[in-house]
Formats: sequence, structure tokens, C-alpha cells
Amino acid sequence: MSEENKDLGDKAKDAAKGAKKSAKEFAKDAKESAKEFAEDTKEAAKEFKEDTKEAAKDFGQEAKKTADEFKEGLASAGGDNKKILAGVLAIVFGQLGVHKFILGYQKEGIIMLVATVIGYATMCLIIGSFIVMATAIVGLIEGIIYLTKSDEDFYNTYQVGKKPWF
Repeated sequence: MSEENKDLGDKAKDAAKGAKKSAKEFAKDAKESAKEFAEDTKEAAKEFKEDTKEAAKDFGQEAKKTADEFKEGLASAGGDNKKILAGVLAIVFGQLGVHKFILGYQKEGIIMLVATVIGYATMCLIIGSFIVMATAIVGLIEGIIYLTKSDEDFYNTYQVGKKPWF
């Protein structure tokens, strides 16, 4: 039996040496694969960075172009155009105070907007319905007033005279 044990011991040693050799080869292959993966990742990151820079430049140019177009449109919305714009917005979105912002009355616009939001927030109570209805009626009345005034009266009253309400 000792002869058999000796043969088994030799076989185990040979198997261990083979396993060690296989493990070293596997580790070497794994290192090479990791290096290749790292290089590929670096290249992909570099390409992504370049693409992102180009996309950011394009986006910036488009945003600037759009802003310039908006400025041109806003500049042309003076005088007569503000009357019609403010009147229509007052009738359609009057309860939100949009027409007040168009005419440059930020404080009054915020008051109407906050009142409407509070009205909708308290809609489950009876008072909320009245608040929303009141802001809508104010917007409707102001829209009708804006559209029925002559261009000169509108300009003198709301743009030069700065009359914020009715």
C-alpha cells in the first residue's frame, strides 16, 4: 500500500504543478484582458468627452440663436401688439396673472398667481372656489377693458401711466 500511496502522492504533486501552471496562465490572460479593457475604456471615454464637447457647443449655439429670435420677437411686441397680446392673455389665462407680467406689473402678476394657487389648494373648502372664480373674473374684465380701449388710451393708461388694476 505504501507503493500505492507513493504513486498517489506523485500524481497529486503532478496535478498540483499542473494546476499551478494553469492558474499562472489564467492570471496572465486575465491581466492582459484587464489591460485591453482598460485601454478600450480610456479610448471610449476620450471619444465620449470629445462628442460631449461638440454637442455642448452645438447646444450653446442653438440656445443663443433661439434667445436672439426670442429677443427680436419680444422687441416687436411693443405698443399696439402689447394691447392685443395682454387682452387675449387676460381673457384666456387671466386668473394666472399672465397679462400683468406682459405689461410689466410683476407684483400684481404674482398676487394673482398666488391667489389662484391658494384657491386651487383650498378648492375642497368652499372658499377656494370663490377665490378661483374671483381671479378668473378679474382677468376676464381686464381683458375686455384692454381690448375695448383705443390704442392711444391703452398706451397712455397702462404703459405710460402704469395703472395696475382695472
